[in-house]
Amino acid sequence: MARAQGARGLLAAAALLGFLQASSSFEVKDSGGNVCIIADLIVDFSVEYKSNGQKEFAYFFLPQNATVEPQSSCGKHNASHPLLVLGFGAGHSLSLNFSEYADKYQVEEIVFHYNLSDATLFHNSTAGEVKRVSRKTIFQAYMGTKYRCISSKHVNMRNVNITFSNVTLEAYLTNGTFSMNKTECAEDMVSTTAVVPTTPKQTTSHVPTTSPAPTASPPNPAVGKYNVTGPNGTCVLAYMGLQLNITYLKKDEKMGLDLLNFVPHNTTSSGTCDNTSAFLNLTFEKTRVIFHFALNASTEKFFLQGVNVSTTLPSEAKVPKFEASNNSMSELRATVGNSYKCSAEENLQVTDKALVNIFNVQIQVFKIDGDKFGAVEECQLDENNMLIPIIVGAALAGLVLIVLIAYLIGRKRSHAGYQTI
Repeated sequence: MARAQGARGLLAAAALLGFLQASSSFEVKDSGGNVCIIADLIVDFSVEYKSNGQKEFAYFFLPQNATVEPQSSCGKHNASHPLLVLGFGAGHSLSLNFSEYADKYQVEEIVFHYNLSDATLFHNSTAGEVKRVSRKTIFQAYMGTKYRCISSKHVNMRNVNITFSNVTLEAYLTNGTFSMNKTECAEDMVSTTAVVPTTPKQTTSHVPTTSPAPTASPPNPAVGKYNVTGPNGTCVLAYMGLQLNITYLKKDEKMGLDLLNFVPHNTTSSGTCDNTSAFLNLTFEKTRVIFHFALNASTEKFFLQGVNVSTTLPSEAKVPKFEASNNSMSELRATVGNSYKCSAEENLQVTDKALVNIFNVQIQVFKIDGDKFGAVEECQLDENNMLIPIIVGAALAGLVLIVLIAYLIGRKRSHAGYQTI
């Protein structure tokens, strides 16, 4: 399956990158010295910023000498939740906010502060302020187990992409060390069996998530071709695979997960557009997703401003009808007349309970000539993925060079040991 092959590729990349970056381990302790949070992980940052009016990117890792900041806390029952704050460099910090519900705990929100006045990372930055970005996440594990994910997980925020890999973490610890049992992320569950499995996924139909047996991840959704026609011709042209991911409360007060792949030939599309806004409506079975695109006239760029989701949940859901919307987004940006393209999976956060995942997307809005895509503007995730084989190749080439030099030096010394008779 496509998802399985992708997961194997990510696992291989993570293993090779072990040459370049070791994971870092951090602990949070309460006032009595008892450990309540342990996090062992690799974090890779990509930040877009302005330098003399031009778009630049800064790439850096969470350093091993990052410090656990005083704001970190074990939480106090119902008053506050566990919090891990890691500080590094000249005023940068990464926060993981934990919460618990029923028999699970999760990293509910990730917050990243970065200081654009740090010239070592942001060369010739025209801004000198500290920026804050945040994102709800779905890193989730059963209580009394450690969360384990070797594969890369991308968290996309405005101007910032954070990639987590080789992650082992646990909150709400009771014995001061990692639990023996683990909850594995879905990306790692290609051919392995977890001691305590994550909720199994399904693809094209709603199935109650009650089976405790782990299942392989479903394939990526098929790419559909959709368009919207306005008064002046085609105003939205979109190719993408579409997947809906909803976390909901069940009648037994436990949490359920509904994962739905849109099937293109069973999906109907419609929409409207004018000079500054466009709507793409996609309906599959009892599920509808509406994409709202807008135009930034000052920069001549189009972007995804909002997403609205409505669906009917499985019968086990406490509330069968589900609706969610987010109208303050700034995703899928490209210059008018060009198309936005991204081969990597992108996760559009609608609410903390709803994600719209898009795959192999190419989209163009407003100015479309001849019903064909214009010049391509690649997403940052694809640019990052292109860097991985280059970095790994450079590392392997360096290793071969070191071995060769050592061999030549050793050979020269062995010849020097012979004397002429």
